[in-house]
Amino acid sequence: MDQNCHVEPIQKTVLDSILKSADTTLLAVSGMGCPNCAARVRNGLVSLEGVHHAEIHLDTGLAEVYFDSGKVTPEILINAVADAGNDGRHHYEAVVVARSFHIESA
Repeated sequence: MDQNCHVEPIQKTVLDSILKSADTTLLAVSGMGCPNCAARVRNGLVSLEGVHHAEIHLDTGLAEVYFDSGKVTPEILINAVADAGNDGRHHYEAVVVARSFHIESA
């Protein structure tokens, strides 16, 4: 493994109750070739204020993102994925595949 490619994952703890009430988006991410790429994309997403959790599935090229839609838009998520590869060696792109909004019941 290339040591210049190593990525330390950002640790972000979130309560299950927050995840259950979060909005979700499924992104198709291109450009990921190894687990370090997936970690880089995840770090870019979870570092955003309003993103609670992100699961990156390298084998399918999908990212499942749990977030607060009052703070984060799909466009911000897409830009965060692109920015995660902004090191001259990596290039990632994302598109929204599906969205789900949590609706509070009265």
